[in-house]
Amino acid sequence: MVWCRMATAPQAFAHAEAFLFVRGASSKGKEAGISTEPRINERIRVPEVRLVGPDGEQIGIVPIAQALQMARDADLDLVEVSGDAHPPVTRLMDYGKFKYEAAQKARESRRNQSNTVIKEMKLRPKIDEHDYATKIGHVVRFLKGGDKVKITIMFRGREQSRPELGLNLLQRLAEDVATDGVMEQAPRQEGRNMHMVLAPTRKKSEARADQAVARETRMAERAAAAEADKSFEAERRLASQVDETAKKKKRGPADNMDPDIQF
Repeated sequence: MVWCRMATAPQAFAHAEAFLFVRGASSKGKEAGISTEPRINERIRVPEVRLVGPDGEQIGIVPIAQALQMARDADLDLVEVSGDAHPPVTRLMDYGKFKYEAAQKARESRRNQSNTVIKEMKLRPKIDEHDYATKIGHVVRFLKGGDKVKITIMFRGREQSRPELGLNLLQRLAEDVATDGVMEQAPRQEGRNMHMVLAPTRKKSEARADQAVARETRMAERAAAAEADKSFEAERRLASQVDETAKKKKRGPADNMDPDIQF
């Protein structure tokens, strides 16, 4: 006969809490994953490595102690660049500088990558010329910025029986912006609305580059204008000082109104 000792309530809660803690820790470890950073310096635990110099020169297979000493003498880091090779391939480099430059390149590539953005412009079939010109200006600005534009014609009431009004308006708009955009999706009726999609003629990266150049040009012009204003102000102050000096006349005997005072 086997006797089983029943756990008390506090003990049961303690076991459950410990089980959840271990399970949570293991799940966090799985979510965190394995570090993708290379091993550096003393973290490289192999007897020998194939060493590459800081300028890319092949030094050859050397003991790990010698490689670490060479890194210390050159004030550099020993970085493992290929851990699957036999022996692993390492290189002498400034790892902090390498990580900073890699982060800068990644940030620049993210900044230059083209993200497709679709703007939307809504019109009525019987839009007046002033509003039409305003809408066209917005569409051209979006297209020059490298974004797609979805044109929506909204029909109301009896306008739904005359879809040709919206079709003619969309065709006119496409012709007016032909230099900056092309028709990617032809006009299509969907319920009470008619849609058309225009795509820019240039890539978004090119548009951003042009905008950056234009921004730098404006900043240079503002700096030049500020410098010109500063120079003009300095010249004006100098001219006013010269005029005040010329107006001040040196007092002599002829200007003395008291004959008893001798100079």
